[in-house]
Amino acid sequence: MKVTVIIPTRNEEKHIEESVNSILNTDFPKSEIEIFIIDGISDDKTYEIAQNLAKNNKNIKALKNSHQTVPYALNMGIKKARGKYIVRADAHSKYSKDYIKNLLYHIEKLKADNVGGSWIVLAANDSVKAKVIAAVMSHPFGVGNAHYRIGSKKIREVDTVPFGCFRKELFDKIGFFDEDLTRNQDDEFNARIIKNKGKIFLIPDIKINYVARETFCKLFAVYYEYGLFKPMANIKLGKPATVRQFIPPLFTVFLIIFAASPFFMNKIFYFCALVFGVYLLMSLFFSVKEAKRLKIWNIFLFMYGFFVMHISYGIGYLWGIVKFFIFRRHKKGKMILDVNR
Repeated sequence: MKVTVIIPTRNEEKHIEESVNSILNTDFPKSEIEIFIIDGISDDKTYEIAQNLAKNNKNIKALKNSHQTVPYALNMGIKKARGKYIVRADAHSKYSKDYIKNLLYHIEKLKADNVGGSWIVLAANDSVKAKVIAAVMSHPFGVGNAHYRIGSKKIREVDTVPFGCFRKELFDKIGFFDEDLTRNQDDEFNARIIKNKGKIFLIPDIKINYVARETFCKLFAVYYEYGLFKPMANIKLGKPATVRQFIPPLFTVFLIIFAASPFFMNKIFYFCALVFGVYLLMSLFFSVKEAKRLKIWNIFLFMYGFFVMHISYGIGYLWGIVKFFIFRRHKKGKMILDVNR
């Protein structure tokens, strides 16, 4: 067996079948691939769909993950894997025909420890709200300089890629995914690769069709959890993985001070007002550009989308500092996998 594809799932009945079929329909030989669908005790029909897929294809195995969280699912799959290569996949995504072949080609050509592709962020449906969410989730003002989200014109060495392809032997060398991290376990693992002098490459020609969240509530939930577990990942690594992670929490701090400072009416108020004013102008500028590009003329909906992403991540990050640094609660929290990325 050459490749093991691991798909952690929970409450993905809308997407799981299409996602798995896109993997089965790649031009990689089916006899050389095994797929583990590892379900976190779904409340919907995800596991039943996975079982039906397994019954109809000997390459697929449907497993239950009683812990429910992504790192447990990944580690379960890695330990059971017969493949030389491990490909992490996501049930919320669809994959191109040359996806696996390209991953394996580049991990060998570049002598890399992890390679991954770029997201093409798709709207969950035809509603204006869903299209706006997809737009802000792939815009530099929304997500910073994460090249796999905003695109890249060349192969580049990066600090993280979505999902990823690894040699199985890597896990014997640097360990498995950290099961304390409900979110950001991939960021922590990738930082561990770099810490051990490994290399991660983004391959822009490898495309992943990623389906964005359909509501602002779900967008808030997922980015809140990204922020919440980032401080714990930093504790594990002994340092921050990236600089860009600090911008949303700093913005949130300025916003809190701005809201509270009128009661004191000092210089801090004017400084925070200036920061917030600059943010609003930037948000308005990029929202107008996106509205023009997509011909969706609700500019304030774009501004709201950017704000939801930034403030939810910021609030999550600040609470993560309180929870993991001050209260020292390093034990794993409960994760809701139906809002995983």
